[in-house]
Amino acid sequence: MNDLHISSRLLDWLGIDWPIIQAPMAGVSTPAMAAAVAEAGGLGSLGIGAMTPEVAGEAIQAVGALTQRSLNVNVFCHPPAQANAAREAAWLRHLGPEFERVGAQPPAQLREIYRSFVEDAPMLELLLSSRPRAVSFHFGLPGADAIRALREAGIILLATATSLDEARAAVEAGIHAVIAQGYEAGGHRGMFDPDAPDDQMSTLALTRCLVTSIDAPVIAAGGMMDGAGIAAALQLGASAVQLGTAFVACDESAADESFRASLFSDAAHHTVMTRAVSGRPARCLANRFTALGAPLQPGEIPDYPIAYDAGKALNAAAKRAGDTGYGAHWAGQGAPLARALPVRVLMSALIEELTACMAPESFQKMARRSPSQGGRT
Repeated sequence: MNDLHISSRLLDWLGIDWPIIQAPMAGVSTPAMAAAVAEAGGLGSLGIGAMTPEVAGEAIQAVGALTQRSLNVNVFCHPPAQANAAREAAWLRHLGPEFERVGAQPPAQLREIYRSFVEDAPMLELLLSSRPRAVSFHFGLPGADAIRALREAGIILLATATSLDEARAAVEAGIHAVIAQGYEAGGHRGMFDPDAPDDQMSTLALTRCLVTSIDAPVIAAGGMMDGAGIAAALQLGASAVQLGTAFVACDESAADESFRASLFSDAAHHTVMTRAVSGRPARCLANRFTALGAPLQPGEIPDYPIAYDAGKALNAAAKRAGDTGYGAHWAGQGAPLARALPVRVLMSALIEELTACMAPESFQKMARRSPSQGGRT
């Protein structure tokens, strides 16, 4: 692929040198990770969907203390959960033997532990005041007023899509660029409606479909772990790629030791799409929790993030008992290619691998880019 060229439009918007975006990964990404990616010329990201506005503000400030380069901040736009006391009680009874196995009692009741951005005015105010270079949406889109306000603040907007219909809806709503999340991607599926039929399109198929069907830059996400994978997505017309699992084992990651150990175990070869952990479909390293969820129907599991309250309680109880088989070890199908490196070293490797696939003039163009280049719309 020595004729590979990189489109500069999205890179200019985002103010980055290389078409590499670190996935937000709530609970795993850190300010140090985002800053290191940014300093290496990519787009660092923070996942704040599980944070309060106060904690999110501190995280954004922490990135700013480490780098003046671009930051993407990701929020969850899921419909607020619908509580169902009977279903939640049944779910706790179902998990009862697992809690008993680790010497613990299940919670008396479950809570909606994360507030959706669609109803979180203080979080919107934080983004408007802090003005990160980009804001990305997962699980859907916020309302028109929020999108308008963020655009008027000069913020580049990104949104995850798992289908052409979702991508078109994002573009029509005013999103600048669409993240094409393939079925092989780790973590939560970005489906707007988790109960709708899922065509389970692969990253490369979805990327090519969107590139030829929508008038917006496409960011490929899912399964790519090295420069060759990045090049493959760019060859199909993606303007950039988003990598998540590739960064999980980095020194700057917040992944705990059990997550890191699982990533470099046989479990990496057997990732599973499950709702059992959180209540929404998510790709996870195979473990005791994914096996528990295998025979279940979606209607048996409480809404996201109510189910996650139980999942987190079970994992915490198990870890206290020395059992790490219930962790939310989100990872994609490229997990066997993971590398345990500092972010700086990993980014250098990715760039070196990518440039080996690039046309010389395209590489020279990237090398001439200045950190001050870029613009907003």
